[in-house]
Amino acid sequence: MIKLKIDNKDFEVTDGLTIREVALSAGIEIATLCHNNSLPHYSSCMVCMVRDKRSGNYLPSCSALIQEGMEVDCSSDDVIAIRQKAIEMLLSEHRAECEAPCKVVCPAGYNIPLMNRHLSERNYDAALQLAQNQIFITELACINCPGYCENACRRKKIDQQVSIKNIQIFISQLISGKVLVPEEQNKKSTGNKEKAEKPPKRYSSRIGKLEPEEMKEWLKECSNDVARFIEINEKESASQEAGSCMHCDCRAADNCGLRDIADKYQVKDPRGKLVNALIEKKININNGLILENAKCIKCGLCVRLCEDQKEEPALCFINRGFISIISEPLTEDFNNIMKTKSKEVIEICPTGALGRKTTTTSLKGGLG
Repeated sequence: MIKLKIDNKDFEVTDGLTIREVALSAGIEIATLCHNNSLPHYSSCMVCMVRDKRSGNYLPSCSALIQEGMEVDCSSDDVIAIRQKAIEMLLSEHRAECEAPCKVVCPAGYNIPLMNRHLSERNYDAALQLAQNQIFITELACINCPGYCENACRRKKIDQQVSIKNIQIFISQLISGKVLVPEEQNKKSTGNKEKAEKPPKRYSSRIGKLEPEEMKEWLKECSNDVARFIEINEKESASQEAGSCMHCDCRAADNCGLRDIADKYQVKDPRGKLVNALIEKKININNGLILENAKCIKCGLCVRLCEDQKEEPALCFINRGFISIISEPLTEDFNNIMKTKSKEVIEICPTGALGRKTTTTSLKGGLG
């Protein structure tokens, strides 16, 4: 048995355990992004750092084994500062946005990207349910809004913004069963229309400067021959215009370990970004697996998960040092990898670096 102290609490435990395992058994929470109980230890994120009081050294608690007489500090200001620095370093090369610009600037906070996904998949029931949930308390905010969402739409910088406002109004009309018009067009209006509420301040991670070719990477998730519509007057035009959404939000916005830890430790996304990996979407045409290295924190979980894979190519590290990235093997095409374990690597990824492409029906037509 090994005797030690963690945050001044005495422990007597079996040899061979990690500091984090012992701490967790006593309810002392130590966050980590690169650890998984079912995989071999591999310290990379350094978010779980603790301090050995005897030596003064900082140790990754997810892999450092306990030692006789050890005195471990898990919660002092110095330890918290080290963890915050580790999170800042991860964020500095995490070139991704948690929320799409359209949602960030929407005064009502409507989940515009999710609405577009439902419509592009022709899942009208889900679209209607989302709209009902969003306007449950107050009337639709889009009616008298000047269209902050469309002004912020990133597709506007490539060709034409998505007709977000008209899509939202059309779906709300399906719910209410009546035509919704701005107050200045409503004969019952007193003429004293109030100004549209300005967008509130919401969480928005920074992506850094974008090159023109990087901007177009989001187009890979759009239908190639999707029709474009300004006016939305029936379900088909709503579906087709929604299919032009580039989905520049993060698909892991509500389930991102990095975002959760950054919030917990009150670490803001830095303005300056290290361009370690260009914004690029690799999409496997066989299984829909998406890899975005600009969102990857190099935790290695997806690589370790597939280390025992002998019968099929899997994800791996390529390059060395600071420029190392997750990729397909140099001798393989991305379309040939992860034939059976794509779901598992997506689920284990702590950020939105791995995901699955939503199948959108091929649409044709002209601008309506």
